[in-house]
Amino acid sequence: MVLQVTGLTTGYGKVPVLRDISLKVDEGEVVCLIGPNGAGKTTLINSINGLVRSWSGTITLGGQEIGGLPSHEVVKNGVITVPQGRTLFPHMTLRENLEMGAYLVKGRSELKRRLARVIELYPWIEERSSQKAGTLSGGEQKMVEIARALMQDPKILLLDEPFLGLAPLVIQRILNIVSSLKTQGVTILLVEQNAKKALEVGERGYVLELGRIVLEDRADRLVENPEVARSYLGG
Repeated sequence: MVLQVTGLTTGYGKVPVLRDISLKVDEGEVVCLIGPNGAGKTTLINSINGLVRSWSGTITLGGQEIGGLPSHEVVKNGVITVPQGRTLFPHMTLRENLEMGAYLVKGRSELKRRLARVIELYPWIEERSSQKAGTLSGGEQKMVEIARALMQDPKILLLDEPFLGLAPLVIQRILNIVSSLKTQGVTILLVEQNAKKALEVGERGYVLELGRIVLEDRADRLVENPEVARSYLGG
């Protein structure tokens, strides 16, 4: 098991947002966390990556406790987040943005290995490596953000609403990337409001409502669940 969250409760100030959250992500899995806006999905992501301190419960990575570590130490342990919104450095080139993702790498040979892996997934990046990141479309920027995260060779990749604000065709391209990563054995926690698309690529899923996990099952069973279909899939 790569990631295990057990009995996590946290919030902001004195206001609780998450209550007794438990979930796990096994090695090589793509696990989906779905739920409406305001359910606490991003708070959960930020609790795992160290940006939000938990009030109680545990967060372990490979059996080692990481709850309570500062966020930069969580990153060093291999928990890499692609947050909502646009986070590239717009005045830097694509190549420079990718290299920023490998700032912990020591040695040019390892840097080249990671770049080669990313370019295998995104051949167009090599052709446009000198282009300024700010001139890319929103969908292209999101793909480069994922590529930059891969440069850190994550033990687990946390994707927070990667489809937000993107056109259906671009969403499908990102789904294809996630599918490719899954075949390579990359472990992913995919947090997404677009439940239908997320469950297409996930193996298991959790439903988060009002700060609590209300349902857990295989992705295919969640798709067939009448309550999930009615609330999240437009059924």
